[in-house]
Amino acid sequence: MKNWKYLIMASMVGSVLTLGACGNDSSTSKTESTATQGASTDGTKEVAIEGKVAGDGSSTVAPIMEAIVEEYAGVQNKVQVTVGVSGTGGGFEKFIAGSTDFSNASRPVKDEEKEKLAAAGIDFTEFKIAYDGISLVVNKDNNWVDSLTMEDLQKMWTEDGTKKKWSDINPKWPNEEIVFYSPGTDSGTYDYFDEVVLKKADLVKAATLSEDDNVLVQGVQGDKNAIGYFGYAYYLANKDSLKVVKVGGVEPSNATIESGEYAPLSRPLFVYAKNSALKDNAAAFDFMKYTLENAGEMAEAVGYVKLPDADYKKGLADLETLK
Repeated sequence: MKNWKYLIMASMVGSVLTLGACGNDSSTSKTESTATQGASTDGTKEVAIEGKVAGDGSSTVAPIMEAIVEEYAGVQNKVQVTVGVSGTGGGFEKFIAGSTDFSNASRPVKDEEKEKLAAAGIDFTEFKIAYDGISLVVNKDNNWVDSLTMEDLQKMWTEDGTKKKWSDINPKWPNEEIVFYSPGTDSGTYDYFDEVVLKKADLVKAATLSEDDNVLVQGVQGDKNAIGYFGYAYYLANKDSLKVVKVGGVEPSNATIESGEYAPLSRPLFVYAKNSALKDNAAAFDFMKYTLENAGEMAEAVGYVKLPDADYKKGLADLETLK
C-alpha cells in the first residue's frame, strides 16, 4: 500500500484520472474504474464473493477511492467495482435515480437531496472517510501573493460587475486581470466554497469551471495571473508547478487540516451507501467494509488526512448494524 503514494500522485498529474485495476481501460467521457479482484495482499484467505458494486460522485474523493478499488483487487477476484467521477452533485443524482450503490461526496448531503432520496424510497448511511483542505493555488511565477484573508477571497471571487485585477485586492500588486479557475457547479468543492467564501453570492462570471480538477491544475499552470482552488491532494500532486496560498496566514498541511487550524477551508469527505445494497448485496457490504478498514491509510497515501481511529470504528459499527 505504501507504494500508492507515488503511483496515485503520478496518475493525478494527467489530464484525466483513470480509475481501474488489473489493466482495465475506460473509454467513457466520465472517469470509471473496474476492479476484478484476486488474492489477498497480505497472503490471508478471504471468503470468496461474487457480484457487482457501482458508485459515482466527487472528484476530490476519487484519488482515495481509486487506491481502495485497486487494493481491493487483491482481495476479491470475482467482484466488479465501477466508480464514476461526475462530481458530488452528479453522483447524488445517480444515487437518487437508483443507479449506484454508493456515492462519494466532498460535502454533506443536502436537505433537498435527502427529500428526493426519501421520495425514491432510498435509505442510506453516511460514512466519513478522511479530511481535506481546499487549497488556493496560483501560478509558480506569481511572486506577489503569499497569503490572502477570507475577506480578500470573497472580494476576489464574488461577481460584482467589474473586471477583477490583482491591484483591486492590494494596490502594490500588478494592474493585471485575475484569471479564475473553479470546480464546476456539480462539485461538492464548489458548494463548500460557495457557502464558506462566497456566502451564497454569485461566483465571478469570468471563472473557467470544470468538474475535472486536472483541468483546473493545467489552467493555473499555464497563466501567470491565474488562481484556482481544489482538494489538497491535487495541490500535493502538482506542488512543483504550483504555488499554494496561505489563508489567514495558515498554509494547508496534514497538521493544520487535522487540527482545524486551517479553518474554515478544512472539511470531511464522505461516502454515502444505500442501505438496501449493504443488506442484500454481499459484494457491496464487503467492499464498504474494506473501504472503512483502509480509508485512513489510503487517504494519507494520496495526500489527504485520515480521521481519528474512533471515527472508522464508528463507521464499521454502523455498517455491522445493516448486515
